[in-house]
Amino acid sequence: MLYPYPMALFKKTPKTQETPTFDALDLARSAVLEDAGDAKLVGEFVSVDFDDEGRIASYLFEALLPAYKGWRWVVTVAKTDADSLPTICDVVVLPGPDSLLAPKWIPYVDRLQPGDVGVGDIVPSSLDDARLVPGFAALIHDEDLDAMQVWELGLGRARVMSIEGRDQASKRWHSGDRGPESALAKAAPKPCHSCGFFIPISGSLKSAFGACANAISPEDGRVVSVDHGCGAHSEATF
Repeated sequence: MLYPYPMALFKKTPKTQETPTFDALDLARSAVLEDAGDAKLVGEFVSVDFDDEGRIASYLFEALLPAYKGWRWVVTVAKTDADSLPTICDVVVLPGPDSLLAPKWIPYVDRLQPGDVGVGDIVPSSLDDARLVPGFAALIHDEDLDAMQVWELGLGRARVMSIEGRDQASKRWHSGDRGPESALAKAAPKPCHSCGFFIPISGSLKSAFGACANAISPEDGRVVSVDHGCGAHSEATF
């Protein structure tokens, strides 16, 4: 069985020459072979550590378990007194100093990447998402509502993008494939803002972005920056 015991268990206990010890290597190996169920999963003997009184020993063997590189079998053996026979306390598998460990857990909201959300997938929203603010904080020209409708009647959305959220989006779009630095834009004859198929978006980002409506353009139906471009510009001439 696998137990997430702390790495501190591998720290050797200082011993003096007077500390009594016992030899139970064969007993420990028999126990780990029985627990593993397959001799191929048990490697070489690594070391043995004793407690201060020399009554409890931890025998370490290489663990040759798939996906557990660097882990070790640990067999705890104990003697109640100097004259008693050693007995097995437990057999576990613990990570060694050079073991392969699972990466630190990351919340799902920080793991999601573009393209991860598919058909039927639901991504719960976070109430403390810095990209969003309550609807009453909306910019009027973002909601297409007047101040009275937003503030008094509450007709706006429950939450809208914050300044930070809009800033993140604009930087991401402008530096992405549909910004001015893409290979497509650099090879274009003219920028999008002068194209007849360019439809400016509304709201606070309308001066910087719009949507392409040219059916033969690779950007058709996508948000592009005003200084983006492609070879399907409406005013391109031969």
